[in-house]
Amino acid sequence: MTATGSEQGCVFCNHLAEGDDEAARILYRGQKTFVILNAFPYNTGHLMIAPLRHVGDIVDLDHDERSELMDMTSRSIEVVRTAMKPHGFNVGINLGEVAGAGIPGHVHVHVVPRWGGDTNFMPVVGETKVLPEMIADTDAKLRPLFNSFLRP
Repeated sequence: MTATGSEQGCVFCNHLAEGDDEAARILYRGQKTFVILNAFPYNTGHLMIAPLRHVGDIVDLDHDERSELMDMTSRSIEVVRTAMKPHGFNVGINLGEVAGAGIPGHVHVHVVPRWGGDTNFMPVVGETKVLPEMIADTDAKLRPLFNSFLRP
């Protein structure tokens, strides 16, 4: 299945259309949703789950899309928990630009692993973020688990 109704500037739809999931950091494609690493993570292991179809609001998803979106969210937490051993998670959906949606035209769920003491002064004082792991290294940890946990 491919994204439909995509806008030219939708980063999710563009990544889906590329056809190179590894280069796009798409970790898993389901029947209705996909899992992708965030290119600008809030924390190491930050990933997102989105419908394959270009939809801007959760209320516009059909039943099967909503169901798979939540299933993939819980399965993604399992994968990250197994691979990275976080102490907790932030999980959320930002609907609309005023609510913080960076990609307001394509609804998505953020899964952000958290560890005790993972915040520091760098974003405030240094106007930069410090992540202890490169995205490629995170991909290498998570991709095999998505493949073994979720593929038949």
